[in-house]
Amino acid sequence: MADSVRALARDLKRLLTTAADDMLPAVSAYGPETESLPAAVKVVAAVATGPKAESPQTAAVLEVTFPRAQSISLQEPTMTTADKTAALKALADTISHCTRCPLGATRLNAVPGEGNVNAAVMFVGEGPGFDEDRQGRPFVGRAGQLLTKMILAMGLTREEVFIANIAKCHPMTDPLHPEKHGNDRAPNAQEIACCRKYIEQQIAIVCPQYVIALGGVAAKSLISDASSLGALRGKFHPLHLDSVTLKKPVQILATYHPAALLRNPNWKKDAWADLQLVMDKLGLKGARN
Repeated sequence: MADSVRALARDLKRLLTTAADDMLPAVSAYGPETESLPAAVKVVAAVATGPKAESPQTAAVLEVTFPRAQSISLQEPTMTTADKTAALKALADTISHCTRCPLGATRLNAVPGEGNVNAAVMFVGEGPGFDEDRQGRPFVGRAGQLLTKMILAMGLTREEVFIANIAKCHPMTDPLHPEKHGNDRAPNAQEIACCRKYIEQQIAIVCPQYVIALGGVAAKSLISDASSLGALRGKFHPLHLDSVTLKKPVQILATYHPAALLRNPNWKKDAWADLQLVMDKLGLKGARN
């Protein structure tokens, strides 16, 4: 059995070396500039220039362009900071003109989201409220002030995280009177479905290590087979998106929405325990002095 495997390996290596010999004119034409060489040529060349290369001539020529120590990566390159910034800006422009659901006709301002394009942590709420609708920024009202305190308590700042919502426009109980306070409601299933691709694209672009879903609406929108917030809290879940493919695994954690904590301060202890799970993973020690 071992002899058969060795014979097969020798035949395969001879085939690859012959292929590399045949490719020499094309490879040589590139000279020292090899970045644009087809991936298949690079792979064959790497095999041919291995320690046991059958053809000394092939190895000698290819040694210039393919040093033996150089590894060949076929992975898709990651986005640069500039790439992410441009992609998020283009997406924000699209969101600002979106009228896919009725919320686009009653909002004052769309609220795409904001923050560090390279954030390790991304917070996702359910939708903008009264203050957010006027400023076009997420979490700037009373609930937003509490979220800022929660972020600071973790040992981070708002500038170091990314903050967004499932719905990008203000869901109102009385859309004919947007000037009214207390006119907020959770987005419905249709509105969430229309906006879902936007939050998924934002997550894919930022590609954080952890997404923290704030409240049951956000949690059940992003976590597969979600039941209740209580059943989801206290543990990490793998994040799977419908419209995009993540370049690396992202975990999601569900906790209480800051607005719920304002109504029920007794839940703050449990919310803090949830945030500490992320802190432990990232090695955060809490509020900075």
